[in-house]
Amino acid sequence: MNAEVKPLDEKVIITQYRYERKFFITELSREQVIQIVKNHPACFREVFHERYINNIYFDSHDQVNYIENVEGNADRTKYRIRWYGDLMGAVKKPVLELKIKKSLLGKKRSFKLSPFTFDKTLDIYKLRQVFKTSVLDGDVAREVMLQDPLLVNRYRRRYYLSADNGYRITIDDDQSFYKIKRLNNTFLRKDTDKTSIILELKYDQSLFNEAHKISNLFPFRMTKSSKYVRGVDSIHF
Repeated sequence: MNAEVKPLDEKVIITQYRYERKFFITELSREQVIQIVKNHPACFREVFHERYINNIYFDSHDQVNYIENVEGNADRTKYRIRWYGDLMGAVKKPVLELKIKKSLLGKKRSFKLSPFTFDKTLDIYKLRQVFKTSVLDGDVAREVMLQDPLLVNRYRRRYYLSADNGYRITIDDDQSFYKIKRLNNTFLRKDTDKTSIILELKYDQSLFNEAHKISNLFPFRMTKSSKYVRGVDSIHF
């Protein structure tokens, strides 16, 4: 696989643009999807241990990011804090991620954040203090300070890589969505999705002409699927 991650320094990581194709699956079990991936002629193998991913998504007061996503704007950016493992309690290694989309291409800018605690006392002031005590680019710091936390989501992920190292697959399931506000959070407003599965195929731009040979062999239909939009729809409306 072409080198996808370019470390700028110990605090910042930028990935190259790559294609990201999603498949939203409801008619098969997690075990069935995993078996289909393992049986694929590209010989996908598991390359990392299964883990839970937690995210806090941010948006403007008028929810510009949500609207752009729903309307299918080709160019858009989402801000989120991501960490792994337990949802509640001490978050020792949080990362601020900018998920940057240009049509079917996507990349990330990632910044290490200061540790914080995720519990009922978390509010906008504590989150902004996390940003203030972290090393962020000036434009990123200004933009994220203008946004509010809108959604927390959590899901389980497994990772696979093709035998030629050209194609990566992630399988996400066991999703939970929590409402988060500027102040006075209880995290009692929750929605869960225990049945849907999101399979994402990711590959370098140089593999565009060959990628259909991989995707066409899956018995799934490629579709637009945003965990952020689904979460906001289920929790806020």
